[in-house]
Amino acid sequence: MQLSLSSPFALATLRYSQAAILIILVLVCSFLLLLLFLQWHRPRDKRLPPGSMGWPYVGETLKLYTENPNSFFSIRQKRFGDIFKTHILGCPCVMISSPEAARTVLVTRAHLFKPTYPTSKEKMIGPEALFFHQGSYHSRLKKLVQASLLPSAIRGSVSQIEQIVLELLPTWKSNTINTLQEMKRYAFDVAMISAFGSKQDLEMEGIKHLYRCLEKGYNSMPLDFPGTPFHKAMKARKLLDEKLRKLIQKRRRSGRHEGGLLGILLGAKDHVKLNQLSESQIADNIIGVIFAAQDTTASVLTWILKYLHDNQDLLEAVTVNISHVNYLLTERARRN
Repeated sequence: MQLSLSSPFALATLRYSQAAILIILVLVCSFLLLLLFLQWHRPRDKRLPPGSMGWPYVGETLKLYTENPNSFFSIRQKRFGDIFKTHILGCPCVMISSPEAARTVLVTRAHLFKPTYPTSKEKMIGPEALFFHQGSYHSRLKKLVQASLLPSAIRGSVSQIEQIVLELLPTWKSNTINTLQEMKRYAFDVAMISAFGSKQDLEMEGIKHLYRCLEKGYNSMPLDFPGTPFHKAMKARKLLDEKLRKLIQKRRRSGRHEGGLLGILLGAKDHVKLNQLSESQIADNIIGVIFAAQDTTASVLTWILKYLHDNQDLLEAVTVNISHVNYLLTERARRN
């Protein structure tokens, strides 16, 4: 007796076979996921501090995004202590929250540690930025960046920085503002002057726009799929790199470096090999310095404002001192 595929028995057999294969695949996938989860949470080194690594790859990133960051860390501090492990932004971390532990890492045992960033940040800032290097290259770049911040280098930009403040102040009048965000806005504009010099034209507006698109992905998961914040940030990073390279080429051709960190990097040569920095090295370090100048500076400025607000006698003393300096400068200008 022959059975055709059109017979009820053959069709039922085929369906059962497909169902069995599907069940086996589901069981195998479930087993592999369970194995991965157990492997992820199995302590590899008993010297690691307590804590949770969350889900494979994702870690506790989703919890960080859905909770207030302060609550996220304070809850874990209460549960695990001042030193605990976690996994955020695709990177395993050991978090420290006590002054003693911070002193150990930053001062007492600083030689045992080196600064690193998640891979996603390295891709967005650029691998040639000084943050990601040690040794002679790091030392050379550090000296160049410091040179751009010397009083002699920024003296010509003071009036422009003052103008930024004068334009910001009226927007704060009679309004409730987010101090940290306003300080970030101010720090960003000052960082642009420090990076590119006093000449701010339409070309700079395009660079500002692309950088703002890029920074939206700084704290995103490194998932490079269409629609994800990381993917959008990397697209902006590519366009920003192209714009910076064109600006670098333009200034090199003209021979006028026009100040700022960019001018210093364009004029820099290795004293031994007399090699100029490449376009990639310059572009990555420009982006890196703008990145570094924002959050840290804005945070310090925010705390200064709070301290002055909470100590009115100090605020009054600073105000009197500024008025006195203005008077002396006015008198000097009048005599000249």
